[in-house]
Amino acid sequence: MTLRGVFVAGTDTGVGKTFVSTGLARAAVADGRPLAVMKPVAAGADATPAGLRNDDALALIDAARSTAAYEDVNPYCLPLAASPHIAAAAAGLRIEPAVVQRAAQRLAAAGEWLLVEGAGGWFAPIGERETMADVARALGLPVLLVVGLRLGCLNHALLTHEAIRRDGLRFAGWIGNAIDPGLTHADANLAWLRQRFGEPFALVPWQGGGTASREDAATRLTTASRRLMQL
Repeated sequence: MTLRGVFVAGTDTGVGKTFVSTGLARAAVADGRPLAVMKPVAAGADATPAGLRNDDALALIDAARSTAAYEDVNPYCLPLAASPHIAAAAAGLRIEPAVVQRAAQRLAAAGEWLLVEGAGGWFAPIGERETMADVARALGLPVLLVVGLRLGCLNHALLTHEAIRRDGLRFAGWIGNAIDPGLTHADANLAWLRQRFGEPFALVPWQGGGTASREDAATRLTTASRRLMQL
């Protein structure tokens, strides 16, 4: 089965993949557009009566109002908050992209559009040799790149874009997330990103501005969600 949807990657860890992904999912639900969500690999989980649970995966489930089995949304839920390959080794597990692919097919069995949030950066290790790129290739979805707008983001964005292209996946576009309010020459950075990658699906404002900035971000992500689901 060919999957429809998008794989949300980031230029690094901590750039706002979950914030963007939940915002996109919440917007789709508000518009009455069904979708499935997935966090294939999550490192850092709490023990609950229902089993191990990861906060990012739970946030996606809540945003999408998903009733899917948690084990399909988050096939690899690892207790240790560390790089996925370290967390998997500590749990005595091997992360297999084929397992993720089968879970994704179950989630999208009814034809839902699938939003998948990666872990860390494009080449975050998931095993001795494998990286998150292997998970993305197994799913074959277009890739949406979340660029954390901070010093160094231009290099990270270009390297990730090149890696996506060389891995044979479609680059769907990018979203800029203002994670550093003190970034100097922000306009020049954005101009360079636009020149290389085209207009972003959204530019998300810094979230330290209170209610107004959160509402602004929600509006921008709603527009981005509508455009993305036309891919």
